[in-house]
Amino acid sequence: MAENDEPASISKDRARAGTTPGVTRYVLGIGLVLVIVIFAIILLV
Repeated sequence: MAENDEPASISKDRARAGTTPGVTRYVLGIGLVLVIVIFAIILLV
């Protein structure tokens, strides 16, 4: 392998092999709210 003094640099999307659309935060938020509501219902019944 040849010596190279330049640091390796690739974009975030290429390093992750895709994009991050931001849907995950909504899924986690909705799931958290549903769990809290379900536990509240169980607690009150």
